[in-house]
Amino acid sequence: MESGRSRWRQDRRLWLFSLLGVCVLTVVMVLAWFTPVLSVRTVQVEGLTAVPEAAVREQLQIPAGTSMLRMDTTAMARRVAGIPKVHTARVQRMYPSTIRVTVTERAPVLYFDGPDGAHLVDGDGIEFAVEPTPIGVPKLLTDRPGGADPATAAAVAVLRILPPALVAQVGEVVARTISDISLQLTDGRTVVWGGTNDAERKAQVVLPLLTREGTVFDVSSPNLVTVK
Repeated sequence: MESGRSRWRQDRRLWLFSLLGVCVLTVVMVLAWFTPVLSVRTVQVEGLTAVPEAAVREQLQIPAGTSMLRMDTTAMARRVAGIPKVHTARVQRMYPSTIRVTVTERAPVLYFDGPDGAHLVDGDGIEFAVEPTPIGVPKLLTDRPGGADPATAAAVAVLRILPPALVAQVGEVVARTISDISLQLTDGRTVVWGGTNDAERKAQVVLPLLTREGTVFDVSSPNLVTVK
């Protein structure tokens, strides 16, 4: 009988402690959610070179005094990624009071001239800025350059597959059509690339071919290359 009462008292104490724990946890969660206890005090922005930090902070739209738990980091990242020069953005909560933003900026792989200046195009074929061109970025020559132009997209695809040692030598990319692309090198030589087909094979044969004497190097048919 006595052991039964003792067990009942133990169970009752356990129940009371559990209830107390739930109450404390509830109070903590309410304080964290609805009060400034876990509000944002620091914003860290990483990965910026061309994008002003003020532009990123503006897109975060962090309300003063709002709990970190109520921050929609997905929506914040989406807004930051909407900045033209931003390729990707990641927003993280770093408790107790820091928001960390990691940005990957768009990098130009080529540019084309327009009435308003040089248009920069990244490796996804996205036209993202009109500004002076960075040193070493090739110029695109095609009839209707732009993000929606198939010839522009083909030129970008060719640059993505080129060996880095060759990319550094390209001064102009001439895209007459999607299947007629040539690379004008800075030393005056020309690489006739053709279309985007057999791209990996072309990338394998082009550098050894460029060690030969000549001015025109045709890899449009990579199994039958020619030098003139």
